[in-house]
Amino acid sequence: MYLSNDLKKAKKLGFNGVYIPSFNNLTIDYKVGIKKDFTILGSAHNVKELIVKKKQNTDVIFISPLFQNDKNKKYLGVIKFNLLSKYNKQKIIALGGINRKNESILNMLEIDGFAAISYFKDKN
Repeated sequence: MYLSNDLKKAKKLGFNGVYIPSFNNLTIDYKVGIKKDFTILGSAHNVKELIVKKKQNTDVIFISPLFQNDKNKKYLGVIKFNLLSKYNKQKIIALGGINRKNESILNMLEIDGFAAISYFKDKN
């Protein structure tokens, strides 16, 4: 289990890790004083947020939105996404607008995985 944006409480409750949202721009190293098996997740939508997540020493970064959908008219696309993800030591997870129609494009990305609601909703 992961707790959003509260490292102390996540450690106290024995969670697997903490999720640091894109709006959290504190440039502190979240890895200081934590167990090896505790995971720091983060999210980013642009270069500025990605730099902050690197400074926060996250293990995994969700980069979004990759594709356009009904909710996000503003999206990265393959080229911008790859530019953001290419030079990171952190694991990169693609997020946003992923569905069965565009899943073949995922092979063109520098990612460690993807997360999607529509993708799994469409599966019969």
